[in-house]
Amino acid sequence: MLPQSKTPTYIARHVQRVLKDGGSAPHAEGVQHFFKEEIQSRGWYTHELRKVAVRFRRTIVREAGLPFLVRVADRLFRGRMLEEKVFAVFLLQGEVARLGDAEFRLFESWLGRVSSWADHDGVASYLLGPMIAAQPKRAARVFVWAKRKNRWYRRAAAVALIRGARAGQFEREIIRVAGLLRGNSDDIVQKGLGWLLREWAKFHPNRAVPYLTRTRAQLPRFVLRTACETLPAKVKSKVLC
Repeated sequence: MLPQSKTPTYIARHVQRVLKDGGSAPHAEGVQHFFKEEIQSRGWYTHELRKVAVRFRRTIVREAGLPFLVRVADRLFRGRMLEEKVFAVFLLQGEVARLGDAEFRLFESWLGRVSSWADHDGVASYLLGPMIAAQPKRAARVFVWAKRKNRWYRRAAAVALIRGARAGQFEREIIRVAGLLRGNSDDIVQKGLGWLLREWAKFHPNRAVPYLTRTRAQLPRFVLRTACETLPAKVKSKVLC
């Protein structure tokens, strides 16, 4: 139970202590293997981290409300440890449908605090993506992100459209974002763009394949190969030829 005197900062610090005490030092050493960036980890496995976050979410929402939960998450996403940022995303993932434009702007600002693809993709896939799919007018923000110098904003311009792409949304936005990002040599950005095009081609090949065929000379080879990963062999060969 949360005492009424406890602030979001107090709860966030309590979560940080839980993460520190429950981590695995050997696993923390192995986590670095998955990242080019130097990261700091407590050594939590994702499924265990998610379970703890869900328990905290239920308690906080029940006893203090959703705005309080958002404030706790915001403080955690300022942390230096990988698990703190991922935990912040897990806290809010189940409440996205109840959040609005103020929270969308907050999560957009989190992209400036990202330290690795893991916490980036949590924000872009689990928070921003569903909110854009639910309110398509928000998709206009991806064109702003695609022009930012910060690599994580540029990657988000692609990754945040994936949820909608799977549902048949945002064809024009996908094509425009691909045009803005295809000349970017940053592998983090290219992987994000390839992921978006792959999901579009997987769920809507009748729309995506003609685009990939038409633009194959302009798309980086890595992006094109990634986009074709789930296509039938004959179709893939035709696009990549």
